[in-house]
Amino acid sequence: MDAFSLSLQDSEVQKQIEMEVRMREGACRLLAACSQREQALEASKSLLTCNSRILALMSQLQRMKEAQALLRTGRRSSAGCSLEERKPCTGKVAVSDIRIPLMWKDSEYFKNKGELHRWAVFCLLAVGREICDTDLVMVDRTHTDICFEDTLIFADVSPGFELRVELYSCSVDEEFSLSQAPRRLARLSGSLGRSSGKRLRAALESATACGLNGSADRETDGDRAGSPGESPVHEPAQGPKYHLLAHTCLTLSHIQNSFRTHDLTISGTEDSSFWLPLYGSVCCRLVAQPNCMTQQVMSGNLKVQCKKS
Repeated sequence: MDAFSLSLQDSEVQKQIEMEVRMREGACRLLAACSQREQALEASKSLLTCNSRILALMSQLQRMKEAQALLRTGRRSSAGCSLEERKPCTGKVAVSDIRIPLMWKDSEYFKNKGELHRWAVFCLLAVGREICDTDLVMVDRTHTDICFEDTLIFADVSPGFELRVELYSCSVDEEFSLSQAPRRLARLSGSLGRSSGKRLRAALESATACGLNGSADRETDGDRAGSPGESPVHEPAQGPKYHLLAHTCLTLSHIQNSFRTHDLTISGTEDSSFWLPLYGSVCCRLVAQPNCMTQQVMSGNLKVQCKKS
């Protein structure tokens, strides 16, 4: 890839960052104006998703800056391969029928004893800078599984992809405040140019009180692949707070034609308000299709020579 192509991609990524920042501002304002619990839960979910996308895009921008520096100096990449080396075919990856079984105590599920608590849960799925989220699902002890009916598709995925699946949870019964409060900004990544950095800082500073929910949980379990080590926002948001409950990472080796079970790494403890009794596994359908199966790879004239008998 030449310097001109990298420069175009750089500009495109910066535009995407600015768009996500504007969406984040809208989510913050909506969260501050919410009077209903359900509205606040959806707004807080949108805020977490926007923050995750901003971090992923900033990380991608940093890698592109490094690639531009390598081109200017004529050096090879850190993997020891030329930047002009031919890349393998990319493709589409789709995830559907996500099911996460629950393991309630007998007294809670069968005997229906104790208070009935509810949790709001959703999944965040990330491949590089591309991040998708499922619909919000309400769960209580009458549910045996957490079921997400979404079909999420990732385009232009390389064969060496890592699909990170994160399950977030928030106690619906937990009291929270919707009032506004000042928030602090940490140092932004130096991957942005001066003009874009000023625009991003100005956009972030104009946002109302809202932080990167669940950032502490991710730092405990390890940063998501492709995310920078530092979050642009550390102040927790007012209103409902989602916490990382479990996560897993899927690769090309996990793809099959059938429904398959994968292990989950569970975060948090049983005394946490966002805790749900998980079996420790997630079931889903993971499929992939190389672009060369649906798109033209090579075209031209074919000359056929026939021998005379």
